[in-house]
Amino acid sequence: MTPKVSYDIFPASIPPELMGCWDGPAWQKVLTMEIAHFRKESGSHRPITIAKLLYSSDRIHGLFMVQDRYIRCIRNQFQDEVYKDSCVEFFVQPKAKQGYFNFEFNCGGTLRAYYIVDPTRTSSGFKKFTPLSRDDAVRIKIYHSLPEVVDREIVDETIWYIEFTIPFAILEQYVGSLTPVVGQAWRGNLYKCADDSSHPHWAAWAPVDELNFHLPHCFGYLNFIK
Repeated sequence: MTPKVSYDIFPASIPPELMGCWDGPAWQKVLTMEIAHFRKESGSHRPITIAKLLYSSDRIHGLFMVQDRYIRCIRNQFQDEVYKDSCVEFFVQPKAKQGYFNFEFNCGGTLRAYYIVDPTRTSSGFKKFTPLSRDDAVRIKIYHSLPEVVDREIVDETIWYIEFTIPFAILEQYVGSLTPVVGQAWRGNLYKCADDSSHPHWAAWAPVDELNFHLPHCFGYLNFIK
């Protein structure tokens, strides 16, 4: 599949507040992207999920807003299987012919993150990958609007937010120098899922050609604009 979607990432005019302020000063005029390509395996619940991205000199910022139902998250330890909860995900490949990163956030703000070179599935996960360390995770800042654990599923319509900021220095540990990023075009994708909810679903910004989010050939383009 040839990716046909792209998104222009502009520099932040002021530092984002990391408070999930969708229309706050930093985010108000930022372009949105909709995560609306649902896999056919999804059930009847199709949450509205939109996102925004910004960058500053030393990091990338992201903000998700999800209009959701049947919300649940019970995994609250770093590197847990958060994709089984109500979850949003940001995958990014800074350099062609190198690996990509999966940053997965459940609605309670728990993170799962790897650097993946070969996403061929194996009994241990992937053929060639490196889990990000706890030291890496401490440097990734995350805002979540819902409690860390939502053990009783929220069936009523609820809007929730995830905001994150990822230092470029973390990515550079795995792929080499990146900054300054202005003028670069990275590959990537954004997702919404909830494997173990009562109404499972799988949606992508750039459509995927099978029920598998680890498909770099399906990634869209993320353009860093001056």
